[in-house]
Amino acid sequence: MRRISLVVVSALIMLTLVAAPAQAQDESEEGNVIIDVVLPLSLAFIMFSLGVGLTTEDFTLVIREPKAFGIGVANQMIVLPIMGFAITTAAGLEGELAVGMMILACCPGGVTSNILTKLTKGDTALSISYTAVVSVATVVTLPLIVGVSMDHFMGEAAPEIDILGLGITMFLLTTVPVLIGMAVRHFSPSRADSMEKGVNLAAAILFVIIVLAAIASEWDTLMDNIGTLGPAVIVLNVIMLTIGYKSAVLFNLEALRATTVSIESGIQNATIGITVGGLILAAPDGGLSTLSLPSGVYGVLMYLIIAPFMYWRINSVET
Repeated sequence: MRRISLVVVSALIMLTLVAAPAQAQDESEEGNVIIDVVLPLSLAFIMFSLGVGLTTEDFTLVIREPKAFGIGVANQMIVLPIMGFAITTAAGLEGELAVGMMILACCPGGVTSNILTKLTKGDTALSISYTAVVSVATVVTLPLIVGVSMDHFMGEAAPEIDILGLGITMFLLTTVPVLIGMAVRHFSPSRADSMEKGVNLAAAILFVIIVLAAIASEWDTLMDNIGTLGPAVIVLNVIMLTIGYKSAVLFNLEALRATTVSIESGIQNATIGITVGGLILAAPDGGLSTLSLPSGVYGVLMYLIIAPFMYWRINSVET
């Protein structure tokens, strides 16, 4: 057990170090240990925690439940970015905050969405399949959409972004840790079971720390823009939860899967949004980027927003 833990930690650290040169930051910026090491390593660990709970069987739902899977993926990959752009434009967000909203709208679900699905008595296996597949696809889609968003919202003020480099970095920090977690599960199921609870707890604690750090480091910017950023984040969350559930019902999915589609459509992995924002453009004072702020705010507000939905679904199942 100790040997496996040591190997996993060493692998995640190596991934972070390898990914660092690919980060799309201005070379003139001073290095920052939080942006360059702690944040990417935390994301890698969180994604590893997802992989520990995955098996290859989870991916077969793509074939066994094509309609349910297709609806959820379409919501996440197509509808969510479109709604993110529409809400960002309507709210009048500009510059880095607008790009940060688009980063958030491109993020897949995460361990949080899987846990919320389980608590709400949804289809957890389907939720995990969504998260796994979309997390891999995001390696390609997120850098492309973010690049276009930076040109649109920031114009000439937009920093140069290495889309290929960002995609490689995301692959190293998201997909590879998931594969490492799956490898632990495959070759040593008993050890994966014994470490899963502790790993998930550590991942949850890291998530809270990352969100609070993002908000604290850009507190002044948050206060200056809370009147537009807060409502924009709330509206995005509410609309996607609604679209997710209604689209599932429209295509005659049972309540169990409709609940899952709703949560996967409306709950994004804020840690990825915060990390990507920091990788693209670090703050001059060494804190986290303004690009990360929408994801940080979202990471707090999403629990308040989804609580009534969860209460409604749990009561519906019990009655």
